Amino acid sequence: MASNEQIELSREVDTTQIPSGIPHRLSAGTKVRLMQSLGGSYTVMTDIGYMVRVDAKDADALGLTPTAVADEATQEFSEKLVWDKLRTVYDPEIPVNVVDLGLIYDCHIAPVAEGNKIDIKMTMTAPGCGMADVLKSDIQRKISDLPTVKELNVEVVFEPPWHPGKMSEAAKLQLGLDLDSSPFPMH
Repeated sequence: MASNEQIELSREVDTTQIPSGIPHRLSAGTKVRLMQSLGGSYTVMTDIGYMVRVDAKDADALGLTPTAVADEATQEFSEKLVWDKLRTVYDPEIPVNVVDLGLIYDCHIAPVAEGNKIDIKMTMTAPGCGMADVLKSDIQRKISDLPTVKELNVEVVFEPPWHPGKMSEAAKLQLGLDLDSSPFPMH
């Protein structure tokens, strides 16, 4: 299905309004346009002009089939696996994952009895972003599914404040930001 093609919902769907994070129910027959399909969720624009996030479990209402996810239970736990999984969490407004956006400030992995404890500190692009709980929940769900994860703590922090200089160079290029004239430090 082409991005920005109009879709009529085949059934009622519970969504999350972007960027407020307010739960919103769309009725069957509502017309939407697919704006982004990344990380197992869908960002759509309603016919009355607001964006909402549709979870993968409701892909059928959009006439889509969710993409299959590799079974992490068969993979060996590693720090790389954790970071790879974090890269599957996307900001619903920006087609860049939370790692490349610079939203993950710290990821500490420590051994505990029969597994690992992971502490993650993350931020939002703006302190008033209503999507904090949604992104935090995405991270908790995806990291908890990894093998040997016994404890997980995801904390949203706002110090230091996020700024575009925290993004990876790849993210800046993807978003068309001029690396040479950025007013933010690149290191």
